[in-house]
Amino acid sequence: MTTLSLSLEHTRWRDFLKLTKPRVVTLMVFTAMIGMLLASQGTPDPALFLLASLGITLAAGGAAALNCLAERDIDAIMKRTIGRPLPKGKVSPGETLVFALILGGAGLAILYLWVNPLTAGLTAATFFGYAVVYTRWLKPTTPQNIVIGGASGAMPPALGWAAMSGHLGYEALLLVLIIFAWTPPHFWSLALYRKEEYAQTKLPMLPVTHGDRYTRLSVLLYTILLAGVTLLLPASGMTGWLYLLACLPLNGYYLILVRRLFVEGSSQLARQAFSWSIIYLCLLFSALLIDHYFLFPI
Repeated sequence: MTTLSLSLEHTRWRDFLKLTKPRVVTLMVFTAMIGMLLASQGTPDPALFLLASLGITLAAGGAAALNCLAERDIDAIMKRTIGRPLPKGKVSPGETLVFALILGGAGLAILYLWVNPLTAGLTAATFFGYAVVYTRWLKPTTPQNIVIGGASGAMPPALGWAAMSGHLGYEALLLVLIIFAWTPPHFWSLALYRKEEYAQTKLPMLPVTHGDRYTRLSVLLYTILLAGVTLLLPASGMTGWLYLLACLPLNGYYLILVRRLFVEGSSQLARQAFSWSIIYLCLLFSALLIDHYFLFPI
């Protein structure tokens, strides 16, 4: 095989990888893994943990590829997404469909055969909710697409919890509620500084349909809601003082940031709020894990 052929094969592999939205999937799988660990008192079964992680990763990657397929015309308009493989013509729609179905099918098969049917069923519902209900129905029709569709994106901790325990307790639902409340301020901050691009796509994103001030107020109110939801965990006895010690300053900084965004309304602050929201979620779930293993040592 020539050097040119090897180079092309390497590029094709990277193009298919990009279809899975690795950064988004990594965050989803991270929260699913935290759910697995929180559902375990001590060290989880290594084989079960790895199989569940693999199954959820494959299913999430397949759903992301279907999302890329459905939104390829929109991606070709937006500066943020124009470099994706489908708009650039590096991967065909047919190849993307086959790739997505293989990933999704493999992930669900692993979860059903080697984890448990509950996790497989919940993952299948999440797959359908994101790739079909959100992408094909909600996103093009309502400015509340992020709020309603956020249910699918919030499910990974519950998938992880079900994988380890075989059931869903109130703890798993509280984890889902955190991500559900986190999703609107996260995405609306992005939409604020990408408003012109979203306007070109004709998608009814909140800054386009209701204006910047209304969107900034919504970001502030949902962040207040998020802060309240995070405090339900120690209030319910699910976590201890270590989590609370991290939770309070994380929420405090986030609230200060979005209040500044509401008052000043700059694109720079919107970008900063978006970036911080990702860091916030990672740190919050990391604090959950540290607190858990303080209570249940390995």
